[in-house]
Amino acid sequence: MIAPVGDLIREVARTVVLPYYKRLGTADVRQKAPGDLVTVADELAEERLIEGLLRLLPGSTVVGEEAVAADPDVLRRICQEGPVWLVDPIDGTGNFAFGRTPFAIMVALIEDGDLRAGWIFDVMRDRMAVAERGAGAWVDGVRVHARTGPAPVSTLRGAVMTKYLPGEMAAEVGLRSTNIAKILDSQHCAGAEYPDVVSGKQDFVFFWKTLPWDHAPGVLFTREAGGVARRLDGTEYQVTSRQKGLLVAANAEIWAAVRHALLGDDFHF
Repeated sequence: MIAPVGDLIREVARTVVLPYYKRLGTADVRQKAPGDLVTVADELAEERLIEGLLRLLPGSTVVGEEAVAADPDVLRRICQEGPVWLVDPIDGTGNFAFGRTPFAIMVALIEDGDLRAGWIFDVMRDRMAVAERGAGAWVDGVRVHARTGPAPVSTLRGAVMTKYLPGEMAAEVGLRSTNIAKILDSQHCAGAEYPDVVSGKQDFVFFWKTLPWDHAPGVLFTREAGGVARRLDGTEYQVTSRQKGLLVAANAEIWAAVRHALLGDDFHF
């Protein structure tokens, strides 16, 4: 299943997404919610991915980002029994719409609420990151591992998505972020942030909004590489949870150090 899904994603990128890159007209981009863009490429790519995934796994169900935008009740399907696909046709739509990078196509397979496999295709880098539960994390056919061991907070680099944080938490994180060696600018693309944590380009990333199609593939990829993705109370990420807040790090020691540095031990949320 890993290779056929990867082939489908590459085909959709080549035939649907790339032809629109830097060629979108005014009528091809709209706001589905304030500040939340969608393009004709998102919608067409999701349609093609859904068709292909259902063909590859008959009897499965698909939850796509744009389908949920059109009908929020579609999201309930992730809690049903059996195999369910999660589809993010273009992660980083804002980048894509303005002719910037990065942007990615992301797919995850869950079964009975558990993550089974994930695919993250960085379209412009032609980089496929995949993970299968119990079988490791791979980038373009090469197995990858996140860094091991602790590191002083004064040496750590990572991104903090402050845009959607509640006011009290935003103030706390903003004040305490000086404890971190370097806070990186957001790439506005989870499909780039997760592989960068595993590769060591950054040590962590802190999200607030955790919609399942944005995070399921990356969480599994990070876990299978030896990293961690936990809620701010220390519990493991569950794809069916609506809880907000997620800290992803190269390993458990770094996760704990960043959690303490950004929020302290007594912060309640």
